[in-house]
Amino acid sequence: MPEGQARTVFFISDGTGITAETLGHSLLTQFEGIRFRQVRIPFVSSLAQARDCLTQIQEAARRDGIRPIVITTLMDPNIGKLLQGADALFLDFFETFIVPLEDELGAKSSHTIGRSHGQASSQDYTNRIEAVNFTLAHDDGASDRNLDKAEVILVGVSRSGKTPTSLYLAMQFGIRAANYPLIPEDFERKKLPEVLYRHRDKLYGLTITPERLHQIRTERRPDSKYASLANCRFEVQEAQKLMEREGVRWMDSTTKSIEEIAATIMQEVKLDRHVF
Repeated sequence: MPEGQARTVFFISDGTGITAETLGHSLLTQFEGIRFRQVRIPFVSSLAQARDCLTQIQEAARRDGIRPIVITTLMDPNIGKLLQGADALFLDFFETFIVPLEDELGAKSSHTIGRSHGQASSQDYTNRIEAVNFTLAHDDGASDRNLDKAEVILVGVSRSGKTPTSLYLAMQFGIRAANYPLIPEDFERKKLPEVLYRHRDKLYGLTITPERLHQIRTERRPDSKYASLANCRFEVQEAQKLMEREGVRWMDSTTKSIEEIAATIMQEVKLDRHVF
């Protein structure tokens, strides 16, 4: 392998891909002096999606002139079998990772437990801290200062999952995420908050079922108009209509974990971070 060349590594999963990526990071940090170009592909649950992955793997092999490494957490054996047809080193169980990587990379691993937690560069750490500080400063529309530095801006009604998702993106991936609430005044004007129009390409909406929103708000402010089911239905309906009218991409967060929401946003907004 030529000196300085990056080796492409794919993390492919039928879920969020976080497990595959976390395990992969734990392994790759054992090999000092080797650079990796990492590609995360979550939610691969059909043969059609697997064939698209296969194409990406083959393109990486042609581009790099050396076969990629594919680390997967896949439940469907048919998908796994299809991917194994690629010209790549294919790893699908943690206990089999180390020895094949040593053979493939021509290097011995350090076999140091927990090394992935101790190898984060000072710049990686600084980026994460700055992202968290940025997200906290731009939570719930608290400030529009330096909003141009946001990488994604989440919008939605109050208590639809914007804050925890923003913080997860910041803490896990070092992404500067801001969030803005959609409120009754916005629905009356039939417009987004004015400050958001300059950043339309960064907007991503979250919605939630009125019933679930009613439960969440009742825990916070019981017996209030804010928490009433009728008001929750009104706000959710108007928020969805507003996002559709303004061309804002959005998803329903009701049954999804923070990890699933974050992975979907990163994939659709084309954000990518790899924190060691």
